[in-house]
Amino acid sequence: MITLYHSPNSRSTRIVALLKDLDALDTVGIEVVTIPRMDGTGARDPRNPHPDGKVPLLDQDGVLVWESSAIVQHLAELFPDAGLSVPAGDPRRGAYLSWLAWYAGVVEPVLTLQALGIDHPGLSRTFRTADHVKARLAAALADRPYLLGEHYTAADLLLHSPYAWFGKPGLPAIDAWVDRCTDRPGARFAAEFDAAHGG
Repeated sequence: MITLYHSPNSRSTRIVALLKDLDALDTVGIEVVTIPRMDGTGARDPRNPHPDGKVPLLDQDGVLVWESSAIVQHLAELFPDAGLSVPAGDPRRGAYLSWLAWYAGVVEPVLTLQALGIDHPGLSRTFRTADHVKARLAAALADRPYLLGEHYTAADLLLHSPYAWFGKPGLPAIDAWVDRCTDRPGARFAAEFDAAHGG
């Protein structure tokens, strides 16, 4: 049995979208839980086994997978027929894994610090800047519709998500990519699911 612990309009919304794009909604159950929100609302849900009370969390037969990049990779590989992962041996595998890790190690902290208005030379030297993130993405998308070429992968789902949340950056290559990603069945389903479950 596989369960996704999800709170509407949170980082786990992109995992709901992924489940739809993987055609995995009949296999993975979604347990809606509460979480403490940045605005002070919400609360930790005792039903949520995440050690920090956060989402997303995936429970597969008692084995917990946490952090979006790990969950995205795990699910995309668990449902390979959808074609959203890049298998071992494929020459695109290195770039695929790098994009997933870059999201967790660079994009998430950089864009979160920017949203909070926190800036320091040590942070930008360590994690780079929001402008650097945009430049890297724009360069990757300059001559292709998706990060790895002609086909959408789970890396696109993960990497576009902060711009779907915070707003597009105003760079044509990135804005068009975000539009393509948010026009997918998974993104539309996740928005409808959240609206129906209190989001």
